Amino acid sequence: MSFLRKIYRILAVGAIFTYSSVEVFILRPRTRAQRAAWLSRIGNRLLRSQNVTFTTVGPVPSHGAVITNHLTFVDILVHAAMRPCVFVSKIELRSTPGLGWISFMAGTIYVSRGSGGSAAKAAEGMAKGFRDGLPVVFFPEGTTGVGDTPALPFRSGLLAQSIAAAEPVTPGFIHYDLSPRDLARGKSTRNDVHWGDQTLWQQIWNFCGLHSLHATVYFSPQPIVFSPAAIENRKIAAEEARNAILTLAVPLQQPSPTPQVP
Repeated sequence: MSFLRKIYRILAVGAIFTYSSVEVFILRPRTRAQRAAWLSRIGNRLLRSQNVTFTTVGPVPSHGAVITNHLTFVDILVHAAMRPCVFVSKIELRSTPGLGWISFMAGTIYVSRGSGGSAAKAAEGMAKGFRDGLPVVFFPEGTTGVGDTPALPFRSGLLAQSIAAAEPVTPGFIHYDLSPRDLARGKSTRNDVHWGDQTLWQQIWNFCGLHSLHATVYFSPQPIVFSPAAIENRKIAAEEARNAILTLAVPLQQPSPTPQVP
């Protein structure tokens, strides 16, 4: 049954990508807001096709910079499904088959590590997102964790650009819970939802075999109030931002102590 579920859900993903591609050619969204709305629809469709639900705790940010921990590609779908937004992503995403094209059409801002020119382009792209009144979402860890630590050390570049633009930075924390049925099968969020050492395609294949998943996103009621030292020193800002996310953290879901054969 798990194999058949995987095949069905992968076919569903392919159908959603095909439908959404036709949709974007028909609608021809031109503004960043229209592209963000298109991506939001894709996020909701994909989550429904994989039986993924989500709830939010605290006010969902409608503008400024939004930062959360990063555990899996599902984080992106959840963020997009909550409300239209603009993502900042590593340039490597642009060359990923399928996902790269969608991210480009959705108005994603790409950054390349260690490139001054890329940093300037990212700042320009973020400024456009801010001016359009859209939340600009990025993951300061710069990579995905498996949940052993609530949040890995933060990179400071995008945070510094947000502070320089005088935009509010709202922290959030993403937490996942498997269904009792998946827990009884010996599944865990650490090994079967969070990214870890898997390739993207390996994670998608394994993820499609789950019965269901629920995400909870905890948002701070207020943006981060950075200290004067943090405004002057982006490394301090990164540490203060990480601490703000850690205050929202909840414990990792634990696997069932007596897994059963499905």
